[in-house]
Amino acid sequence: MTPVELSRTVLHAVRRAVDEGELAVDVPERVVVAPPGPGGCGDYATNVALQLARPAGRPAPRVAEILRPHLLRSGGITDVVVTGPGFINISLRSGAPVALVEEILRRGAEYGHSDALAGQVLRLHAAREVRAVVHLDVLCRLLRSQGALVRATWEGADEGAAGVAWASGLGVVPSGLPDGPGGCGDIRGDLSVRGRIDIRPVPAPADPLPLGRDAGRWALLYPAPHDRPRIGDEHLVQRESNPLFRVRYAHARTRALLRNAVDVGFAPEPGPEAVDGDAQALLQALADHPRILAGAAAHRAPDRIARHLVTVADAVLPLLPAVLPLGEEKPSAAHRARLALAEAAGTVLAGGLSLLGIDAPDHL
Repeated sequence: MTPVELSRTVLHAVRRAVDEGELAVDVPERVVVAPPGPGGCGDYATNVALQLARPAGRPAPRVAEILRPHLLRSGGITDVVVTGPGFINISLRSGAPVALVEEILRRGAEYGHSDALAGQVLRLHAAREVRAVVHLDVLCRLLRSQGALVRATWEGADEGAAGVAWASGLGVVPSGLPDGPGGCGDIRGDLSVRGRIDIRPVPAPADPLPLGRDAGRWALLYPAPHDRPRIGDEHLVQRESNPLFRVRYAHARTRALLRNAVDVGFAPEPGPEAVDGDAQALLQALADHPRILAGAAAHRAPDRIARHLVTVADAVLPLLPAVLPLGEEKPSAAHRARLALAEAAGTVLAGGLSLLGIDAPDHL
């Protein structure tokens, strides 16, 4: 069971409790599941009981206990424990990591995309400043990945090439942000548009164009919007000290392993053999990806994606030396499962970089 599926399962449990008269509340549109915090247990936790306590007129622990048997009747859940002020901690069957890898490979670059913001129509506007426009560009991609419709405008988009050379050089179309995959042009029809949302990150202290498109965008996006970005050659060095290099290097390594596996004569196949102590950090990072995208969209914070990609890269790199068989060793189920896990990590890295407007080369 993936985090998205678990979120739906929790919603279904709430709906069953309402239908059976155990809770008198409106079923929320969505609930959040995340790794357990301090004092928690299991694979995931949710605060849905705290969310429903006030409208239900009951203490959150009591709401959690009402939901517990409904969750236990759902396939894929082995245990439900209520902790603290009413957090619901959920343990999944051992096949959950395999299902996670399968879902990532099935959905590809769209893993983590959802309809959480479906029906919302947003109007974004940025000043004529390089960091604001790049943030606008990424937020359009991100909000659309969560189902929102977006109208985007920025000052200076119609001033001609001389006025917006820095924008086109960083992959933002001078005439505006176009319709199509990853774009977000004007919304047409009778849909009502919310009040304008101004995109105003702390301006860049220097011109990022000398860094090139990818490093320039990363330099503008990696810091939080309220932090001052650093525009320097540190974004170009091919060393571990450069987070962008680590992310792109990890992606390229996963793609190289897939090519090398073909030469050896085996293909990726998700399986429990890849699930060991060393892989837990990576599996958790991959499972967190949908939550990170949803949070980045809700808070207009593309830096959350960039930092999450670094987490995925740092988790997958130590595992890669054990993917291919060594010497005369024959490919085993463990090798195929590790290769599938590596491919899933590379898929998440490529999808995240694409949302940031940064290339994910297969060779580096």
